[in-house]
Amino acid sequence: MHFGLCSSRILCVRVCAVSFLRVCGLKTTVSMPKRAKKNEETVEGETGNGAEPAKKEKKGKEPEAPILYEDPPDKMTSKDGRASNMKITSWNVDGLRAWVRKNGLDWVRKEDPDVLCLQETKCAEKALPSEITDMPEYPHKYWAGSEDKEGYSGVAMLCKTEPLNVTYGIGKEEHDKEGRVITAEFPSFFLVTAYVPNASRGLVRLDYRKTWDVDFRAYLSGLDQRKPLVLCGDLNVAHQEIDLKNPKGNRKNAGFTPEEREGFTKLLEAGFTDSFRELYPEQANAYTFWTYMMNARAKNVGWRLDYFLLSSALLPGLCDSKIRNTAMGSDHCPITLYLAV
Repeated sequence: MHFGLCSSRILCVRVCAVSFLRVCGLKTTVSMPKRAKKNEETVEGETGNGAEPAKKEKKGKEPEAPILYEDPPDKMTSKDGRASNMKITSWNVDGLRAWVRKNGLDWVRKEDPDVLCLQETKCAEKALPSEITDMPEYPHKYWAGSEDKEGYSGVAMLCKTEPLNVTYGIGKEEHDKEGRVITAEFPSFFLVTAYVPNASRGLVRLDYRKTWDVDFRAYLSGLDQRKPLVLCGDLNVAHQEIDLKNPKGNRKNAGFTPEEREGFTKLLEAGFTDSFRELYPEQANAYTFWTYMMNARAKNVGWRLDYFLLSSALLPGLCDSKIRNTAMGSDHCPITLYLAV
């Protein structure tokens, strides 16, 4: 083909294309093809076969490699030499029905706790999936849900052995209508599972959260006077800076405000112990919650919001407090307590 004729045809096509784009109201910049320079196929930031590029680009800061937490081998003996005879697992499932579909129950069967406590079930009892209601491993099942909001809050407790007694709430209507607490009495201790209210975006529920903290602490202290207790669940607070990845940027955010942290401190001062910190006081990067956004879990940008707290009388029987951070199915991971009672 004659080059001059080819060039004319190309120019004609380009002029027509520009006219069409203008009519459509679209961007009309059309670039002419450029001849590729030798070795221009090297990808930006890479050097192909190892040769340095002719002109070095200013490199940005390399992203930090995530520091992951590895759950150590389970300790099955307490400090006073007793073997663990009680295994309790707690998991905020962020929607029970979705969690079941994500095979959460398969993990539970492998973990095989004596008691399974769940939070944020977001499911009325009438809508519970049969996969969990018919679960033969746990013949004794207890549910609490929100009275006012469908698909909100909710806790559950599944037991292999029937408790002596089971109660719901903490005795105050303003709190109990949201379905946040179940208490089971066993021969030598109480087990309380709780989904503590979040202060919410913009801290719109911070005042309510402060009221909750006072009332919940009084409830637990009353139980503790009768029998020692285990408290487990999503307590919606990272207590110390070591308990979240970015403490400086979260001081005014729900879960790390001075008020919420102080509420947790007062709970410890009332005679309860954070079992994980009792055993692993300096362990950093151990989290139980990661937002679904920004690939936070893979980067281990998380918070430790889920706890086992123990009455002082149960501390001699503490064997281990585990963070099962490889278990998937929720934005939280499960935690497990080994106890000699």
